[in-house]
Amino acid sequence: MDKIYIKNFEIFANHGVFSEEKNLGQKFILDIELSLPLEEAGKTENLKKSVHYGELCLGIERVFTEKSYDLIESAAEKIAEFTLTTYPIIKSVKVKLKKPWAPIGRHVDYAAVEIERGWHEAYLSVGSNIGNKEDNLNIAIKMLKETKEVMVEKVSSFIVTEPWGNVDQDEFLNGALMIRTTLSPKYLLDKLLEIEEKMHRVREVKWGPRIIDLDVIFYDDLVLEDDYITIPHPRMEEREFVLKPLSEIAPNKVHPLLNKRIFKMLEELK
Repeated sequence: MDKIYIKNFEIFANHGVFSEEKNLGQKFILDIELSLPLEEAGKTENLKKSVHYGELCLGIERVFTEKSYDLIESAAEKIAEFTLTTYPIIKSVKVKLKKPWAPIGRHVDYAAVEIERGWHEAYLSVGSNIGNKEDNLNIAIKMLKETKEVMVEKVSSFIVTEPWGNVDQDEFLNGALMIRTTLSPKYLLDKLLEIEEKMHRVREVKWGPRIIDLDVIFYDDLVLEDDYITIPHPRMEEREFVLKPLSEIAPNKVHPLLNKRIFKMLEELK
C-alpha cells in the first residue's frame, strides 16, 4: 500500500496525569503514517484522490488540543479516529506520539506510544420477528449509519424466513449488510448490543422471539474464538436466513475456514 508520512510534528498541549502537566502544558511530537492508494492522484494530479496533509495537520492539532487527556494512549486513539473518519480514502493510519518532557526523573529522549488503526470490512446479519419487522430492521440500519466508526456499504433485500431452533414463534424478516468499520471485533459487537438494547431487545429464551437481532458474520478474513465473540459466526453455513441475503450482496465472499464461496454454500444447503 502507498504511504504518506508526516514526521516530527510538534504540538504544545496540556496532557498528562499530574496537575502540573495539565496546568503548564508541554511539547508533544507526532509521527503519522498514512496507508492509501496514491496511483490515481499521481497520474491525474487530483488532490481529491489523495490527502491534503496541510489540512490534516491543522485538524490533528485542533483535535489534539481541544481536550486534556490523562494518557497519551487516549490522545493517540483520538488522532487515529479523526484521521480515518475525516478521510475515508485512508485505509489505515499509524500514530506515534512522543512525549519528550515526560516526568520520569531520568534522562530519556522521550516516552512514546504507537498505535495502528484502519478500516475493516465486516458482514452483518439482521433479523426481527416482533412488531413491525421491516421498521425494526430499518431503524437498526439507521442507527448503524449514524455511528461515526461505521460506514454501511451494502444492504440486501429483506426476506421472510421460518424460525430456526425454537419454531413455536412468528416468521422472521432477515437481511444482510456489508459495512466498513474502524471498530475492533469486540467493540463492533459492543455497538451491536448497544443498538439491540436501545431497541429494547429482551433475551429470555434461546433462539426465541426478538425485536432485533444483529450478528457479526465475517470480519475481514479473520478467524477468532474467545469468550466474547466467534468469527466467522458459528453454524452460519447451516442457516439459509443468513446465506440467502448474504449471497445477494457478496456471493463470492469466501468463508475463511470452509474455503467456500457464499453462493456455493447456499446451493449446497438447498
